[in-house]
Formats: sequence, structure tokens, C-alpha cells
Amino acid sequence: MHVLISGASGLIGSSLAPRLLAGGHTVSRLVRAARGGAGAGGVGATIPWDPDAGILDPSRLSGVDAIVHLSGESIAAGRWTEKRRERIRNSRIRTTRLLAETLARMNPRPAVLVHASAVGYYGDRGQDLLTEASGPGSGFLADLCRDWEAASMPAQDAGVRVARLRIAPAIGPNGGMLAAILPIFRLGLGGRLGSGRQWMPWVSLEDLLLILSKALTDGSMRGSINATAPEPITNAAFTRALGRALHRPTLLPAPAFALRLALGAMADELLLASQRVVPEALLLGGFRFAHPRLEDALRAAL
Repeated sequence: MHVLISGASGLIGSSLAPRLLAGGHTVSRLVRAARGGAGAGGVGATIPWDPDAGILDPSRLSGVDAIVHLSGESIAAGRWTEKRRERIRNSRIRTTRLLAETLARMNPRPAVLVHASAVGYYGDRGQDLLTEASGPGSGFLADLCRDWEAASMPAQDAGVRVARLRIAPAIGPNGGMLAAILPIFRLGLGGRLGSGRQWMPWVSLEDLLLILSKALTDGSMRGSINATAPEPITNAAFTRALGRALHRPTLLPAPAFALRLALGAMADELLLASQRVVPEALLLGGFRFAHPRLEDALRAAL
């Protein structure tokens, strides 16, 4: 297949591209500025676009069989000011809509669009067990994910198979959710967040790459799919497991009020929200996880 990736320089995209190349696929990158030539690591030519101006030349997508859309501004890079909220939304919704509308106008079209969404779709749901059939929650992230997923409908309505992956925070050796907390935990200064009773969905980077690869080729993977490990875990249990893996104590909790003081609304939605998400669609489809247990994923990442 000829696969086009947006967000190819991020953690997921930069890991996916060499995996696809090793499997014999051709990989190109969708970039905001035309740089031409070959990309790093054997990635093929770049294809320019300008989502802010609504510019993407359909002729440049000729011969592309599949698109993996991963681009989006980091949601954890700073406090959610009104300007940052707008940039976060535009970087996801505007880009997805432009891709979907462009695909809808093409003939022939790429066969599949795999695009990132997030488990933030479910909001803060306490002890509820959440599957793909569960409705959206409330809050900035839930509203963002709902609109993000809806933005790909023009492609689906035109007959493109669309797989919307509600991705959990990924655990991998070169970044992901561990990158920000490992230095603290290695010093023995880690601890639970708030009460620690909130459920944390997660997925190993290896499993996420397997899910993405499967979504490109498996015609049964369509609609919304939870890209999470089969065993969600509470924050307190995650904290203990990471401490054991590092042979460090985890006795210094971060009180909820302190997190809210430091991060504002971002603390409630990113750190304190409870999301007991399970990958029902993947399990029913027979997907076999490389790292179904947190201890396995930590062992591979550390």
C-alpha cells in the first residue's frame, strides 16, 4: 500500500512509518510546508497542505491507498487558555474536515482513512465500564473528541472506510505518557494523583502500532474503536506498579487542589478524570495484545 501519514514526526507517526516501510509499504508525509525530497528513515516524498487556509490539492493524493491522520497540537503543553483551546481544536477538527472533504471529492479515492481520536471522548465517568457503545461525556476534551470524530463524516459518506481510534495515553520507550513522570519517579518523588481512585486507560506503544497496522488492512475495522489495553487500572495501582518497576518508593501524593492550582481545568480532565475504558471492538474482533498487562508494558518500556 501507499500510506500517507499526517503527524509523521510525532511519537506515534515516527514509530509507525518504519514499521510500514519494513512491511513493504510506501510511506509519504503530509506536511504544512513543502520541503520536497525524501523524508527521514526512508519515508517518501512530502505532500504539502495548509489546513488553516483550507488548501489540499487532491491531485497530490493520487495513488495514495490509505491515510493515517495523527496530527494535532499537544493538549498537555500548557494551561488551557482560550487561545490554546482554539489552537487545539483547530489542529484536530479543521485538519480532519479538510482531509475528509478532499477525499470525498476524489475519484478514485483512497480506500481507508484512519484517524486519531482520544479516550477523552468519554469525559469523567467514575466507575462506569466504557465501551465504544458508551455515549460522550462532558467537558472540553469530550466536546473536542465528539466534533473531531464528526469531522471525518464527509469521507465516510463518500464510501471511504473510516476508522476512528480513541487512543489512550501510550507507554513506550521513547516518550509517551512516561516521558514527563519518569524523572520524578526515578528520584523517588512520585505518588498518586488526587485520591488515586480514578481509572486510567493506557496502551503500550507496540500495541498501538499493531492496532494502526490492522486498521489499515482489516476491512472490519470501521467506526469508533477504543485503542486501549484490555485492563484499565486505577491511578493508585499504576503508581505502585511504576514504583515497583523502578524500585523506588511512591509515597508523595499530589493533592487534587494543588494540581488544580497549577494546571486549572486541565488537571480535572487530564489527571483526575476517571475513564474505565475497555477495547470491546478489538477483543470481539480477535485482536491479540502484545502487552495486555501494565507490568508487561512497563518492562518493555523501561
